Amino acid sequence: MTALTTDRLLLRQWKDSDRETYAALNADPAVMEHFPNALTRAESDTMVDRLTAAIDERGFGFWAAEVRETGQFIGFIGLSVPSFEASFTPCVEIGWRLVKDAWGNGYATEGARASLAHAFGPLGLDEVLSFTTTTNKPSQRVMERIGMTYVEDFDHPRLAAGHPLQRHVLYRITRAQWAG
Repeated sequence: MTALTTDRLLLRQWKDSDRETYAALNADPAVMEHFPNALTRAESDTMVDRLTAAIDERGFGFWAAEVRETGQFIGFIGLSVPSFEASFTPCVEIGWRLVKDAWGNGYATEGARASLAHAFGPLGLDEVLSFTTTTNKPSQRVMERIGMTYVEDFDHPRLAAGHPLQRHVLYRITRAQWAG
């Protein structure tokens, strides 16, 4: 398993001790504003199990993000393979979800840059995608800060027609863009 280190963060495999904070994060209405619903503790734990298994299987995933100086778990940052079908899948996406107290500190950008370096370095990927709801401007700003460019709007296939969060934006960065 690969762990990534930045100046301030450790992106690592999940620990059982992360589960309580992650469940609180997934139950926070502010954090989950751009998702269809908050998660129960059981749903959050199931997600940790899936994220852990994906990292074990692929050597990468949505890593647990820890502040190096304090050891505080703050959410996840990393790479994933979406399990839905769309015009742009299969692909590798980059994403993040952090506790509200960690917002505005540049952690998502810092961890995402390390994830991209891993994607275009050791993993040898040619491109990485990211997507979010059209209303999630903070995540779109992170995408732009890490060099991604807007591609198109699309309807997320897992959300019913007319769902207020169905419309998403798709961003992309290629190896050449990252190198430039």
